[in-house]
Amino acid sequence: MEKTLSALGDILLKALPTFFLVICLYIYLRRQFFQPLAAVLEKRREATEGARQRAQEIFQKAEQKAAEYEAALDAARGEFYREQQAERERARQRQAARVIAARAEADVQLREVRGRLASDAAAARQSLAAQSEALAEQILRAVLEKGAAA
Repeated sequence: MEKTLSALGDILLKALPTFFLVICLYIYLRRQFFQPLAAVLEKRREATEGARQRAQEIFQKAEQKAAEYEAALDAARGEFYREQQAERERARQRQAARVIAARAEADVQLREVRGRLASDAAAARQSLAAQSEALAEQILRAVLEKGAAA
């Protein structure tokens, strides 16, 4: 029984460096890989949501202004019918131009954000590939050194 406990103690003592190496590797990967990756993903999500929200606000403002023009034109309809018809047509054209401009601006912003996100993702992939290769080499060296020492 005493020999078994002694052998078990030796096994545990030999396993401690591996245990600490795994813990160190976990901490390193978490700080160097997972946290930056999470930050990049969060920035990408914020940028995409921000562009969508701005586009929606611009579109709502355009719709709100269109509604204001319609209410003003309806109030003046009685006496100046012909003048009102011309003004209504001009208001509709301005509204359409604003909506088109707002949509075009939102599309441009969305394309820019998508381009930035694509480049960020590509850079992150390249960084991850380089880091994974370096880590694989370190692990391989550690395993080979441990195998050679044993």
